[in-house]
Amino acid sequence: MEMISIERELKDNSYPGRGIIVGRSADGTKAVIGYFIMGRSVNSRNRVFVEDGDGIRTQAFDPSKMEDPSLIIYAPVRVLGNKTIVTNGDQTDTIYEGLDKQLTFEQSLRSREFEPDGPNYTPRISAVLHIEKGNYNYAMSILKSNDGDPSSCNRFTFAYNNCPAGQGHFISTYLHDGNPLPSFEGEPKLMAIPDDMNEFADTLWTSLNEDNKVSLFVRYIDIETGCWESKIINKNQ
Repeated sequence: MEMISIERELKDNSYPGRGIIVGRSADGTKAVIGYFIMGRSVNSRNRVFVEDGDGIRTQAFDPSKMEDPSLIIYAPVRVLGNKTIVTNGDQTDTIYEGLDKQLTFEQSLRSREFEPDGPNYTPRISAVLHIEKGNYNYAMSILKSNDGDPSSCNRFTFAYNNCPAGQGHFISTYLHDGNPLPSFEGEPKLMAIPDDMNEFADTLWTSLNEDNKVSLFVRYIDIETGCWESKIINKNQ
């Protein structure tokens, strides 16, 4: 698979929607997560990321402007032991509860489908990172309508074992802007992952469309110790 430039990928796309990046730092020592949200409506743009225990959650920037919270207020990142979950919706909790009951990542998502926001039927994208005794693997998932048909849900899971240093994968909810918004297609895209968390976060943030970007979260997890450092960038301050 050809490796994309994530900077060019984002700069050339005014609205990928929400995106997940998972991979391994160039020096091989860190597991890496990136998650961003974008918005076209006032309701979607009225959000910030805030820390919530070991993870994060979305929160209304101005509560007086909040309309329907059902699809925009959730915990994108949660940690269960040596597993870190990142998603674009409340399926974070579904995966967390499933893994806690010894279900697999894929089994945990069997009860969920794409979002009920026709005509877009926004895909649910998810990832789980598993770090144990210096070993690291991850999986990514997308649940999407069958080419806009809400009566049929297509489910795809991609598992990555022993990810090479400096590589990662990117998946987003949409291919690009549109009405209705076209769902992401194909495998997660192969991309480079640098060592410097702040540099990586800045590259992602500056590459996202200025009008539509809302919030960004990046975390680097030490594969040997499990310790992490994170960065949150919110457009609303």
